[in-house]
Amino acid sequence: MGLTLAEKILKAHLVDGEFKKGSQIAIRMDQTLTQDATGTMAYIEYVAMGVPRVKTEKSVAYIDHNTLQSGFENADDHRFIGSVAKKHGISFSRPGNGICHQVHLERFGAPGKTLIGSDSHTPTGGGLGMIAIGAGGLDVAVAMGGGAYYITYPKIIKVELKGKLSPWVSAKDVILEVLRRLSVKGGVGYIVEYCGEGVKTLSVPERATITNMGAELGATTSIFPSDENTLEFLKAQGREDVYVPLSADPDAEYDKELVIDLSELEPLAACPHSPDNVKPVRELAGMKIDQCCIGSCTNSSFVDMMKVAYILDGKTCDPSVSLSVAPGSKQVLSMISQNGALTKMIDAGARILESACGPCIGMGQSPNSKGISLRTFNRNFEGRSGTRDAGVYLVSPETAAASALTGVMTDPRTLGDMPKITMPEKFYVNDNMIEPPVSEAEMDSVEILKGPNIAGYPETKPLAENLTVPCSLKVGDNITTDHIMPAGAKILPLRSNIPEISKHCFTVCDETFPARAKELGASVIVGGENYGQGSSREHAALAPLYLGVKAVIVKSFARIHKANLINAGILPLTFKDPADYDKIAQGDTVEFAGLRETVKNGGDIIAKVNGREIALELDISERDREIMLAGGLLDYTRENLSK
Repeated sequence: MGLTLAEKILKAHLVDGEFKKGSQIAIRMDQTLTQDATGTMAYIEYVAMGVPRVKTEKSVAYIDHNTLQSGFENADDHRFIGSVAKKHGISFSRPGNGICHQVHLERFGAPGKTLIGSDSHTPTGGGLGMIAIGAGGLDVAVAMGGGAYYITYPKIIKVELKGKLSPWVSAKDVILEVLRRLSVKGGVGYIVEYCGEGVKTLSVPERATITNMGAELGATTSIFPSDENTLEFLKAQGREDVYVPLSADPDAEYDKELVIDLSELEPLAACPHSPDNVKPVRELAGMKIDQCCIGSCTNSSFVDMMKVAYILDGKTCDPSVSLSVAPGSKQVLSMISQNGALTKMIDAGARILESACGPCIGMGQSPNSKGISLRTFNRNFEGRSGTRDAGVYLVSPETAAASALTGVMTDPRTLGDMPKITMPEKFYVNDNMIEPPVSEAEMDSVEILKGPNIAGYPETKPLAENLTVPCSLKVGDNITTDHIMPAGAKILPLRSNIPEISKHCFTVCDETFPARAKELGASVIVGGENYGQGSSREHAALAPLYLGVKAVIVKSFARIHKANLINAGILPLTFKDPADYDKIAQGDTVEFAGLRETVKNGGDIIAKVNGREIALELDISERDREIMLAGGLLDYTRENLSK
């Protein structure tokens, strides 16, 4: 039996474990990336490990999230990250150089390599034929120190693409169709692998749009083959030396299969408040809109920008619509400024934002009250835009630009003939905003610069044998990391200060939770299905850790958040019988006895609530059990490094 493409790369990087579905395997990571919203904590953790120089082939620290700098906090974090990078062997992408995933695709990604990033949209690299996985900052810190990354050997979904996209239908519509069919839970425990004749019709940036938003499926990652289109892209970037052809074996076997005929797709939109709430644009046409935001790591490539410029050329945005455009990288911004496309956008009334994440993470451009916002982004969770009662629709750049002109949701197929806009034969390359680290001989001369907003890692302790704690919060299904630890311009600057940021933990659901949890000292949280979907932010585990949360009991977990809870030493427990969810209420006391012994040896964990016993499962690996007993991954890593 042959191997899938994903299996080939995983097997080539296997360092521990049995290569069998459902088993835990450890893989070597060739590259890492961080961004500044998660990077400060990742580097605090890395420095705490005491490893002098990173041991990866390439590690890059990007500044792209917290770029407003409305106070000293962001600037201090950037300075700290830059100094750690310079000292410890990490390349530093300065503010203004672009969004991590766009820049990494352009300048560092390579077929057949493994990449772990402290951002959930790291699978963007799958557009180049990489195994690129989003994870918590501590997992990235361990990888930088030379440690392996542990995952459950995933199942593989084969998505066969047939045909060719019709005019005005884009890669964004492909991934929206996948989300429509599979849902935000449909990829949990899977890698999504694209193949078929339709793959050859998609450029690397288009493939990257699809793999980027595969994160919304809950998938471990998504991947495309490395072929002549991959070589064309790398040649245009002046990096053809890293090219290797890669594809699945003809007799590879998959766990699930999906067939999509590209020629049958039409412009789609994800309606509020979930990326899988997908409808055809034609059904929404004529709906009044208030805002269009074009950009993000999903749709900010050179070709995306050129399509927008073509649509806006010689026209003016509807006066009732606010249009913003954020090119994904300095490379893209430079190229559209040189060829005149930027002027076309400006003349049409677009507000040009810096090459950063911006509105996607609630960093500016919040819509008006009850506003309808069309965004080319990847998430439309309630309140993520910064306006709680806004309705956010996820669309392609073509749909957003067309709608900005009319003031209503508009099917771009009404625009007439679509121009042929292709990837350039040669991109403009200027890496002057990527600062290299000093040599190992010079590293002792570099001082790590720490501002007053940078606090340490929360205190951790080995797992207790017995535990009697109240339930401090009960929530429902599909709780996102934006619910647990909100983003936005007011909260993101606190990412390096866990005591301060914890004051905002779960306030989207219950404003009284942080004070209540802190006063209780120790507690558990109860939730429903797909708990922790969305961002990779480990702060959604670190803030509860600081507030004394000892366990989270739910019907099911999203992959990255479950891993982050384990890393933080918080027990990720699931109801053996989902109906038992109804037997625990907020305020109830939950008793655990013999915890350490059960965690060590396996078996059900029994919780006593209101005189009744509830059976809970701890579905984790042997290594994870050791991490839980130690009190978290940082303690576990320190112990093993000392040995």
